[in-house]
Amino acid sequence: MINYDMPLYRPPSEGNNLIIQATLGCSYNRCTFCSMYRGKTFTARSLHEVLAEIELAAKHRPDTRRVFLADGDALVLPNNHLIAILVHLKKHLPRLTRVSSYALPGNLKRKSVEELAELKEHGLTLIYYGIESGSKTILKKIRKGATPESIHAGLRKAHAAGIKVSATVILGLGGKNHWQEHIDETARLINHLHLNYLSTLQLGLDPIVESEFYKAFGDDFEWQDDYGMLQEQARLIAQINPPSPVIFRSNHASNAIPLKGTLPKDRDRLLEQLQQAEKGEISLVPEFLRGY
Repeated sequence: MINYDMPLYRPPSEGNNLIIQATLGCSYNRCTFCSMYRGKTFTARSLHEVLAEIELAAKHRPDTRRVFLADGDALVLPNNHLIAILVHLKKHLPRLTRVSSYALPGNLKRKSVEELAELKEHGLTLIYYGIESGSKTILKKIRKGATPESIHAGLRKAHAAGIKVSATVILGLGGKNHWQEHIDETARLINHLHLNYLSTLQLGLDPIVESEFYKAFGDDFEWQDDYGMLQEQARLIAQINPPSPVIFRSNHASNAIPLKGTLPKDRDRLLEQLQQAEKGEISLVPEFLRGY
C-alpha cells in the first residue's frame, strides 16, 4: 500500500477516506499556532509519482468513494497539474463521489473563479478552510497571512465556483483579553459567508511553536480555561445568522464538549447544552482524552 511521508494530517471527517499526498508540507507554514508541518520542507510532488500512487491505491481500495488530497497545500498546484490528478482519480476509482483538500487564503487569492469552477467540474467538490478568527487584529497577531476582507473574497470565489466549504474557528485564540472581539468579529464574518460546514476547536500549542506564538501575539495573551471556552462557544453560536443554513460541529478532539446541529435552526438546543455544561450538568471531556 502507500508509504506516506509522515506526519500525515487530515480533517476528522476524512478519517476513513483514501489520502493522496499531492504535496508535502505547507508552502506558507508561518501561522504561529500551527506546528503541523514545521518538520517538513514544502514540496510539490511530481505528477508521475502521484499518478502511480493513485494506481497503486486503486488496486487495494477499488471501491473508494472519497479522496482527500494532502498535505496542507494541494491547491497551490497549477490547475493543469491538479486536473491531471483529478482525472486519474476518476479513471481508476469509478465509484468516486468526492475529492477534497485543505485550502489556504493564498490559494483562493491566486485562483480565479473560472479556475476553481474548472477544478469543481473535474471532481474537487469540498475544501477545508481555516478562518481561525474574524478579527483583523488577531489574524495579524497569529500571522495568518489573511485579513477578514481577503477571507471573505476568497470564500466568495469558492461559493461562486460551486465548491463546498468546511470552515474552522479556533476558540481561545484571543485569550482572556481579546475573546469578545475575537468572537464578535468572527460571527460578523461568518454571517457574510455561504459556508456548508462550520467547526470549532480549542486552541492548543505544540511546545515547538509556543515561544513564537507568545512573541508574535504580545504580552497580553492569557489562556482561557474550559469555562471561558464555553462562553466563547455560546457567544459565537448566539450570533451566527448566516445567509444559508450551516451544519455545525465541535467534533475536533480538542473540544471540551462535542456539539452538533444546524445553524440557525438548532441554536437554542446548542445553547442549552452549553448552559448545562457550565452548570456541571453535562460532563466535559477530560483533558487527558483530548488531542490537538
